[in-house]
Amino acid sequence: MEGNQYLEMFIDESTEHLQAVNDNLLKLENDPSDTIIVDEIFRSAHTLKGMAATMGFDDLASLTHQMENVLDGIRNDRITAGSDLMDVVFQSVDDLEAMVTDIASGGEGKRDVQEIVARLEAIEKGEQPAAQAEKPHEARSSDAGSAMELDDFELTVLRQSSEQGFRAFAVRVELSKDVILKAARVYMVFEVFEQLGEVIKAEPSVEELEDENFELDFQVILITKESAEDIEGKVNKVSEVHAVEVEAMEAVSSQRPEPADSGTEIPEKEERNSAMPEETSAPPVPDSPAAAEKLPEQKEEKTAPASKTIRVNIDRLDSLMNLFEELVIDRGRLEQISKEMENSELTETVEHMSRISGDLQSIILNMRMVPVEQVFNRFPRMVRGLAKELNKKVNLDIIGAETELDRTVIDEIGDPLVHLLRNSIDHGLEMPEERRAAGKEEKGNITLRAYHSGNHVFIEVSDDGAGINRDKVLKKAISSGVVTEENGASLTDKQVYELLFSSGLSTADEISDISGRGVGLDVVKNKIESLGGNAAVDSTPGQGTRFSIQLPLTLSIISVMLVEVQEEIYAVPLSSIIETAIIKKEDIMAAHNQKVIDFRGSVVPLIDMTDFFDVPRVKEEDEYYSIVIVRKGEKMAALVVNSFIGQQEIVLKSLGDYLQQVFAVSGATILGNGQVALIIDCNALIK
Repeated sequence: MEGNQYLEMFIDESTEHLQAVNDNLLKLENDPSDTIIVDEIFRSAHTLKGMAATMGFDDLASLTHQMENVLDGIRNDRITAGSDLMDVVFQSVDDLEAMVTDIASGGEGKRDVQEIVARLEAIEKGEQPAAQAEKPHEARSSDAGSAMELDDFELTVLRQSSEQGFRAFAVRVELSKDVILKAARVYMVFEVFEQLGEVIKAEPSVEELEDENFELDFQVILITKESAEDIEGKVNKVSEVHAVEVEAMEAVSSQRPEPADSGTEIPEKEERNSAMPEETSAPPVPDSPAAAEKLPEQKEEKTAPASKTIRVNIDRLDSLMNLFEELVIDRGRLEQISKEMENSELTETVEHMSRISGDLQSIILNMRMVPVEQVFNRFPRMVRGLAKELNKKVNLDIIGAETELDRTVIDEIGDPLVHLLRNSIDHGLEMPEERRAAGKEEKGNITLRAYHSGNHVFIEVSDDGAGINRDKVLKKAISSGVVTEENGASLTDKQVYELLFSSGLSTADEISDISGRGVGLDVVKNKIESLGGNAAVDSTPGQGTRFSIQLPLTLSIISVMLVEVQEEIYAVPLSSIIETAIIKKEDIMAAHNQKVIDFRGSVVPLIDMTDFFDVPRVKEEDEYYSIVIVRKGEKMAALVVNSFIGQQEIVLKSLGDYLQQVFAVSGATILGNGQVALIIDCNALIK
């Protein structure tokens, strides 16, 4: 089958493996002696390399292979996992992520990795005290011909393979003198090897073979159930192969590894691009031309429990959601018809269908929910990099990563959180010497926390830094024209801190490439409010700052209050409503050419929805006004409507490309009677 049939699976699994590598590298940096973590990283890197080689992404496979070599050195105590080395490995992961991203965008995953590969090679060659102090074991051919050195792991693979009926051969292949494209011929030879069994070592290395950094001959150790004659015959069929020498091998060692338990089995290989006939199936060693590498330590195979999860393309979930939204609309229509007809059997059936569709709605919404961990996972690496860049010591605690949000919301919150974290690191936390002088630990703490509360999810970014300087913020706000000096004097501390979300307000003494406290926070607030949420900030001088984001669980189906404006129906999201009320005409006052009312001691502007949306007046004004009090953060407004219809769950539909710029309207919905109702965007309305 063609590789592009598996491209989507490759992208998904590569992303997961890279995230696992990132997470475990951070753990390894904190505890370099933990070999279990190294093994986990090695497994992820090895699997990624095998998949990349199978799919034909050579740059990806090449870099992963070299990173694998360094990890192997760490695992065998030949290399120390210091900070400088980790920087190089992290840079390698960045390059790998960039290549996977390019592949996901339709590219070929090409990238110039020569420099980073050279750095990894230098690390591998420059720190090998263990390898020099202790001579590696050797595996020789039965005729005592030329020797290929093998380590303990490779010898173990040979021994276990022998126990399972496989044989090991040293195969020397010589190409013709007039060969063209040596690397292509090598690839074809390795394809034959893959059909015969498994390659566990190659000399020269696979990278050197792929780069044509060899003369005309190379050697491999092949594990197979085929005979020497079959191997020689099949390799000779590759054009431009001049000669093939095949010798049976047996492993010898000055210090033999202890025999494996009789019950030990070699697990099946994780990534194989095609099924291999049973008689030629081989033990688990790397696949493809990039196959001459070692696998993690083999463990006794256990029967894995049956998987209870499947991968579902998000487009299918979107389609399912769209179909269900249509069902919700029809449900509303049926409910209205049953009320009009007053037929008991119809009413009973519709009520049952409503209960079933309600359960179905919960299931579908839960299917679309994904943990915020998908967003949070990328932050530890970012925090580490920024801390090193700013010469600060930072500890990031993540709490509640399992908290779930609708995928549409998850896709949008990454950038706002990045900005808040960069703010906390750059201007929230002090330099180590400043923290010492203040009696704090050198390492600053940033906490990223997510939790559910009702129909909302809260995400908090807090630090234990110096806090926000009230006087500095207020002075800057007055000089920027955000508030007047008179109004500023009466503001509480929290209200002053909220000024940081004002457009263009910055308290940074110097412009920073990282961030500045206040720079862009208006963008953060606008993004969160566009998702139907809100953002807030609080701070205690000398103790730290906390940014809090409130988000709805989902954006597809929302609860609204249906109101009537003349003969038109509008929907006001319940998340924006404080309360509804009825006021007398004489309660309305005027201030600065604006109608206002006194709402619980606050002056609230009055907006007549008939005039605002230019709805034709067909009803006479009454002595009493029906109003809906809505809010945006600390700001409020009173919307004048003709009557309240009631609360209802509605399906949020986009107005389409032609009506994107309609002011104060976030979308539309279809009611049970087939009528279209516009959904009011209270955030834009108050703004």
